[in-house]
Amino acid sequence: MAGNSHRRGAVRKQGTKKGSVVGSGGRRRKGLEGKGPTPRAEMRPGHPAQRRAAAAAARAEQKRNAAKKAAEGPEIIAGRNPVVEALRAGVPATALFVALNIDADDRVTEAVRVAADRGISILEVPRDELDRKTNRAVHQGLGLQVPPFSYASPHDLLKAARESGEPPLLVALDGVTDPRNLGAVIRSAAAFGAHGVLLPSRRSAGMTAVAWRTSAGAAARLPVGMATNLTRQLQEWASEGLMIVGLDADGSVDIDSMNIDVDPLVVVVGSEGRGLSRLVRENCDYTVSIPMAAGVESLNASVAGAVLLAEVARRRRAAGRV
Repeated sequence: MAGNSHRRGAVRKQGTKKGSVVGSGGRRRKGLEGKGPTPRAEMRPGHPAQRRAAAAAARAEQKRNAAKKAAEGPEIIAGRNPVVEALRAGVPATALFVALNIDADDRVTEAVRVAADRGISILEVPRDELDRKTNRAVHQGLGLQVPPFSYASPHDLLKAARESGEPPLLVALDGVTDPRNLGAVIRSAAAFGAHGVLLPSRRSAGMTAVAWRTSAGAAARLPVGMATNLTRQLQEWASEGLMIVGLDADGSVDIDSMNIDVDPLVVVVGSEGRGLSRLVRENCDYTVSIPMAAGVESLNASVAGAVLLAEVARRRRAAGRV
């Protein structure tokens, strides 16, 4: 037993056999520890299962956003002029509320006539009930009920653009919180040949009655989508071959000298105050500024968007692409 080199407690000397040696400093032990268990397939970036899981999560978030909008219930447009303007613009509505014993004028007469022509229910209600429905707004005896807006998915926007037979042109809004600006951008997008408008689900105006009315009915003709994460959606569209161009006061090129392909294209319009967010700007292929006369303040989001969209439309016409 005394000569057995494998006896219990014996120390193997360096060089006698391959393997651990005295003074290894624990390197062998650390090597055996490894890096922990292999992550599940859906947790590995780039794995097909991970992409499927991300797509499923995006769809689930889209459903939650839709459910949230539906839970908010219908909106009531209050006041004679706003109601008539909304009906003229073709804002979808489910009911026109008219106060009992209302002192009718031309606006009331027109509202009732247009609602009847469009098959919208006309309901006479006590004035105190109309007060309650409009949260005691100045309704002047008229209220128009507008259902929650139904948003398209980003996938549907791109699909519709590609099926149009024209080079895709989409507009994305980054933090535009004024519904009037939103409505104006939608109107400009429709006027200059865009195929859809994309909103982020957070920190953005939604398709309220004010946005509907400002769009002058364009929201009924142009699909409006909602993205859970705008930056990630822009990255996905870029991977689909779309060029991402952002409007920015400190843009890398100005609108006169920009030398970029205009199809397929996503125009990103920033917020009224801070412009593009950092992450969105970093994911733009180009940022474009609009030259203005000295001493003039910057344009608001909807006007700036209209200027760039008009230039894109002009270039497409010149190239014979539309």
